[in-house]
Amino acid sequence: MNLLLTSVGSAVCLLRYFKKALDGIGCLHAAVSSSKSPVFQFADVSIVSPKPHEENYIAFLLNYCTENQIEALIPFSDADLRPLSLNKSLFERAGIKVLVSDIDTVSICCDKWQTYGFCLKNDIRTPKTYLSVEDALYDIEKNIISFPLIVKPRWGHGSLYIFEADDEDELLTFFKKTRKNIMSSDLRYETDGPNDNNVLIQQKLDVQEYGMDVINDLNANYRNSIVKIKYSMRSGSTECGEVIDSDILKKLGSFLSGRIRHIGNLDVDLFMEGDTPYLLEMNPRFGGGYYFSHLAGADLPLAIVKWIKKESVAQEIFKEKYGVISHKYKDAVKVFPLTE
Repeated sequence: MNLLLTSVGSAVCLLRYFKKALDGIGCLHAAVSSSKSPVFQFADVSIVSPKPHEENYIAFLLNYCTENQIEALIPFSDADLRPLSLNKSLFERAGIKVLVSDIDTVSICCDKWQTYGFCLKNDIRTPKTYLSVEDALYDIEKNIISFPLIVKPRWGHGSLYIFEADDEDELLTFFKKTRKNIMSSDLRYETDGPNDNNVLIQQKLDVQEYGMDVINDLNANYRNSIVKIKYSMRSGSTECGEVIDSDILKKLGSFLSGRIRHIGNLDVDLFMEGDTPYLLEMNPRFGGGYYFSHLAGADLPLAIVKWIKKESVAQEIFKEKYGVISHKYKDAVKVFPLTE
């Protein structure tokens, strides 16, 4: 069995988890857009691919998968989700499984304005969110919200171009700056709508942040929700966290599984105010917080390998241990030359 992981970036730990799951029965291929990525030291085969927004990206991947007998393709980046979801049938006709959710699911999760609407429709608490400065200022005047407010891209990830505005002047400045940053970066290719609606203003909640991996099988059937309390963050990713038991959040995870109907992992960012959860964002892919679930005993990569092999997967494989605290740390690896 050969697997291709796309847009891997520096997710070396996930490469290791999948390599262990394969256990010698096939090769682990990794596609990245830079020849200087550390994955060249860890995957069995590594390739430099076009970027997800480039016109030849899908054709490149399809050709590579066909030539290298790739059985399944697994995306690691938000930028991959939309193009792969829209072209899923091309791969499936060639006998290649693409582990990406349907386009409606991808749109709800990747478009944070749609995420907000999804929460309102399903009576899930979420920070108040606005598409315009005028609407946000109106609610400030009515004492519905107050400064500080968060300004961020509507289609964004990795905490890119996120600002905290303490007053009206900063709000106006950061709103314009965020739009400018989006249009001068690769985020402009992920914008699925008018450029004048690509920035969000969001209520800031000064409460404890949590993360949750909601795990579905490849037919979107619910398997488990693994909850983590976030102790520290770096560049939008959890740096230190503890896996905990939470009936409230596990119940929410089960509900999201049935409504979102995602495939594999749903990376969820949340806040808790007392016993009330507030949903912030959802990403239908492996997120940076999955490491904490894995180190606490769950093994989604192994489950995925078994599912692709059409083997049954015991519930025990998703079972986490509570009280496990994990911490990411930085390391250095030589990327060139690969050997002396």
